Amino acid sequence: MPVFLRTLQNDRSGFRQVAAFFKCLKLAALQRGAATGLLAAFALAGCAKKEAPVAEDAATPKVSGDEVVFAAGAPQLDSLVLETAQPRTVAVRHLTGRLYWNDAVTVRIFTPVGGRVSAVLADIGQTVAAGASLAEIDSPDFGQALAAARTAAGNLAAAEKAFTRTKELFAHGAAAQQDVESAEAADTAALAERDRAEGVLANYGGSDRGTNEFYLLRSPLAGMVVDKNINPGQELRPDMMLGNVPQTFNPLFTVSDPTKLWLQVDVAEADLPSLEPGQPLRLRCNAFPEKTFDGTVDKIGDTLDPATRTVKVRGVVANPDKLLKAEMYVTVDVVQAADKLAAAGVEIPASAVFMMDNQYYLFVQTAPGHFKRQPVKVGTELDSKVPVFEGVIAGQKVVTSGALLLQSIVNPAS
Repeated sequence: MPVFLRTLQNDRSGFRQVAAFFKCLKLAALQRGAATGLLAAFALAGCAKKEAPVAEDAATPKVSGDEVVFAAGAPQLDSLVLETAQPRTVAVRHLTGRLYWNDAVTVRIFTPVGGRVSAVLADIGQTVAAGASLAEIDSPDFGQALAAARTAAGNLAAAEKAFTRTKELFAHGAAAQQDVESAEAADTAALAERDRAEGVLANYGGSDRGTNEFYLLRSPLAGMVVDKNINPGQELRPDMMLGNVPQTFNPLFTVSDPTKLWLQVDVAEADLPSLEPGQPLRLRCNAFPEKTFDGTVDKIGDTLDPATRTVKVRGVVANPDKLLKAEMYVTVDVVQAADKLAAAGVEIPASAVFMMDNQYYLFVQTAPGHFKRQPVKVGTELDSKVPVFEGVIAGQKVVTSGALLLQSIVNPAS
C-alpha cells in the first residue's frame, strides 16, 4: 500500500478530504463545458469548503390564527391580486322598470253622451288648456238634457209667478189659504226640477243657454294630448268606458304632462332594507344609451307578490326634454343618499368572497405581506360585484385573486 494511502488510512479526516476531492472532480466533469479549467476550479473550490448549515426557507409563510404573513419577496405574493373596497353609492343596481303616465297629471276622457262625432278639434301632441274643446258630438242625449233644463227653467218661472199672484190675492181676501199652499208647493217642485235638470246639463259640461244639441267634449286638465282614439263620423256610446272589449275601453283622448312620468320597478325582497322614499334614481334606456335620467323613489308597496317575491315600487321621473316615452322599459339604479353611505357598506368583486361552514369570508391586507381572514356579511351579487355590510370598511385592500391559496395555508384541512 502506498505510503500516502496508509497515512490517510491512519488519518481518517485526511481520508475524508481525499474522498471529497475525487467526488468534486466527478461533479466538475459533469458540468457543461467541463473542459474549461475555470469551471472545474470553481467546482473544486466549492467542494473543498465545508457544507454550510441549511438556511430556513424564506418562502414558507407564517400562520398565526387567521393571519398569514409572508416574507418580503416571497413568490406567493406574485399570485395575489388586491383591490381597494369602495363605498357603495348605489343601493340597488340594474332593476328593470317600466315608465307610464303620471296619474296625478293625467286624464283619460270618455264621452258622457251618445251621438255621432261631427268634428275632432285636437290632435296628438297638441297642448290644451283646462276646459279646451277636444271634439264636437251631435248628440240627441245632450239635446234632450238641454231641452229638459230649459223646460224646467220655464216651469219654475211660471210657478214663481203663480205663487206670487196667489199670495197677493190671499192678502186681499180673494184666494183661500189652500190655494196659497198649493201654489207654494208647485213653486218648490218646479225649483227642484230646475236644479235637477241643470245638474244633469252641468254634468255634461253644458248650460241651458246653449242653442243646439252639439256637445263639446272638453279636457278637465291642462296638458298635452298624448293619445287619441276618435274619428269624424264615429258613433259613440256613453257606456264605452264600461266595456270589456279593448277597442271600446280605450279612452277617446288622453291628456297628460309628459315631462312628469311615473316609473314602476319590481324590487326583490332582499333589497327592501336599502330602499326608502325620496332616494334618487338613475335611469338609462336603449334609445339613448349615452344619457342618464333622474328620478326619485315615491312609494313603496305594502304587498309582496307571492309568485315573484318582489314588491312594486313607484318612482317619479323628470322628463323635461320629453325623450322618455310612456310604456318604455328602462334600467334603474337606486342611488344611496350621502348621509347613508356609512350604513350602506362597501362594494368589492365577488371573487374575493368564499364560503366555509355557512359563513362568508375574505382576506384583508393588514400590512404589506400580512393577510387576515375576515368573516363578512354580504348582499346579493350583481355584475360580478357583491355588497359587504359588515367585516370590511372603505379603503381596505382585499384579496380578489388568490383567496383560496391563503385559505389552504390557514386551514390546510379545508
